[in-house]
Amino acid sequence: MRLLHTSDWHVGRTFHGADLLADQDAVLAHLAELVERLAVDVVLVSGDVYDRAVPSAEAVRVATAALRRLREAGAQLVITSGNHDSAARLGAFAEFAEAGGLHLRTTVDALDRPVLLDDEHGPVALYGIPYLEPDPARLALGVPEARGHTGVLTEAMRRIRQDLAGRAAGTRSVVLAHAFVTGGAGSESERTIAVGGVEQVPGSVFDGVDYVALGHLHGPQTLAEHLRYSGSPVAYSFSETARKAVWLVDLDANGFAGAERAELPVPRALATVRDRLESLLEDPAHESLRECYLSVTLTDPVRPLDAMRRVRSRFPHAVHLDWQPDGGGDRPLRYADAVRGRTDLEIAETFLADCRGDEPGRRERELLVAALETAGRANSDRKDTTR
Repeated sequence: MRLLHTSDWHVGRTFHGADLLADQDAVLAHLAELVERLAVDVVLVSGDVYDRAVPSAEAVRVATAALRRLREAGAQLVITSGNHDSAARLGAFAEFAEAGGLHLRTTVDALDRPVLLDDEHGPVALYGIPYLEPDPARLALGVPEARGHTGVLTEAMRRIRQDLAGRAAGTRSVVLAHAFVTGGAGSESERTIAVGGVEQVPGSVFDGVDYVALGHLHGPQTLAEHLRYSGSPVAYSFSETARKAVWLVDLDANGFAGAERAELPVPRALATVRDRLESLLEDPAHESLRECYLSVTLTDPVRPLDAMRRVRSRFPHAVHLDWQPDGGGDRPLRYADAVRGRTDLEIAETFLADCRGDEPGRRERELLVAALETAGRANSDRKDTTR
């Protein structure tokens, strides 16, 4: 049996305000091409199908189209809910969907009820553990003494091993889980699932099964041969520079037979650049960045006015802008003593200088004086009305 392991689609997510639905749709369509071309039997989606508990109609449309294409390509689908999903919404109509080859595992009481599929070597039991929020999960699992993610996942896996032990000899096993397993490397785009400062669980919790398809971390990575993260199919932060991928996992008569990485297309590359604004707009060396999602750090000694609009005149997909003047790190911050012995006007002027990297001009001082006088009159009027 051949499995395609993916996760963390986060359909509906934006990238620094840029709409990613078209990018997500294109990459998810490629998964269906892989299924058909490489004879994949089962697609595993280990949580975070959507980016929000209540996804937009457009996000639902993209996700539904992706699932339809995967099913039409010939694969069965096994999906669990992640910490971004609404388990109840994602799992709606699960019993009806199962008849069409879409197997949703979003509830605690179903985590030890496997999807049973057969190949030439016999049965394969696929268990889906939805994201388990520790406090409600320990009560739902009947283990009030369990602590944190490790406690509830330990109980979940105990139930799975117990079910597996009662099945026919030679039954191979796969577990989908959405968790932060020790040894995994996070990125800037994952939402923390820490409870009491602890979010990681040891990989040994998942011992006793042939393959564990992990979700939550957005970079593809191998913690053990049978314990892997597929990562997200699209980059959601500038820290995600590694090429996105899925795992193609083969099971033979003895269980896990190997995994092969299949890289995914990049709808739009990510890039970062650091330069002064005029150089950024005029230097031919930057032309290769025109079609990238771009993070810009401006190094001008004075903060340029209307900087993002001007940057986008050349780089229409610039999505992030920062200002770090050359040598600015050596300039001491003055906020600690900003108000000590200073007038309101001096404080306001200091604030402007620190924000812009340059002293306010004559016209700006005139506007500050007028604003402070207006504020003073307003305060005086309020005091009069309270007498």
